[in-house]
Amino acid sequence: MTWDETGKIWMDGEFIDWKEANIHVLSHVVHYGSSIFEGIRSYESNGKAAVFRLKEHVKRLFESGKIYKMEIPYSKSEIFEAIKETIAINNLKECYIRPISYRGYGKLGVNPLHSPVKTAIAVWTWGKYLGEDGLEKGVDVGVSSWRRMAPNTLPSMSKAGANYMNAQLAKLEAIENNYDEGIMLDSEGYLSEGSGENIFIIKDDEIYTPSISSAILKGITRDSVINLATDLGYTVKEDKIPREMLYLADELFFTGTAAEVTPIRSVDGIKIATGKRGPITEKIQNEFFNIVEGKSEDKFNWLTFLD
Repeated sequence: MTWDETGKIWMDGEFIDWKEANIHVLSHVVHYGSSIFEGIRSYESNGKAAVFRLKEHVKRLFESGKIYKMEIPYSKSEIFEAIKETIAINNLKECYIRPISYRGYGKLGVNPLHSPVKTAIAVWTWGKYLGEDGLEKGVDVGVSSWRRMAPNTLPSMSKAGANYMNAQLAKLEAIENNYDEGIMLDSEGYLSEGSGENIFIIKDDEIYTPSISSAILKGITRDSVINLATDLGYTVKEDKIPREMLYLADELFFTGTAAEVTPIRSVDGIKIATGKRGPITEKIQNEFFNIVEGKSEDKFNWLTFLD
């Protein structure tokens, strides 16, 4: 991750110098985690900035706000255009994009309604989340002792700041155990997701991924991979998946805006198949990167180009 502190951040309709883009210490979000956000990537495709599935990300931002009764004071089209403008003013083509809406400075207390909803958009250069080598050689992960939120506690379908305190526990535990990432189970003990990624299992040429009933975030890269795999002729099953299926898999991989498509070579010290990126994972990975980098036709209309 590289911060360019000479850049600009969009805050409530204005571009602010990077180091001046601050909030008050008594903002509601600081004390109660009251934020919703998105992670989006722009790729350089044929010399232009190409934002991956921008419409879907903006739509999910507003859906997250709806769940938390946080009305974003801009339209979807305004946020859509503001994201494009923020990339342009920072002269970036390949970048990570973080739009966030949050409860600002008003009153403290659990009741959030007396604090205004503020919105900001930042962009920066961010390489491969789990490492360049991870994309080819795979990563080592461990099943976390921390579970995902149980149904009707915190809404897993909202990409909310508060939810990521749960994810941080899994990530910290993984780091302490010398793993690259952790895998979390749901409240019933079935597979859920990583600290910031969805997960896919390949067994006997069929592809499995946890369903939304397993407290996952309904990932946009996850949806993209389901489309790619189906287009390649594979069957993708969304279901409740037992933990032990991880160890018996022929291939495993993570998906996410940051992680993209990252193979998993071991779980809890148990090598997955040959301990290398598998052939189906590699096919899906190649299809994904060929589209976002402009090497193949964007047949799903996933890219929004900036002139």
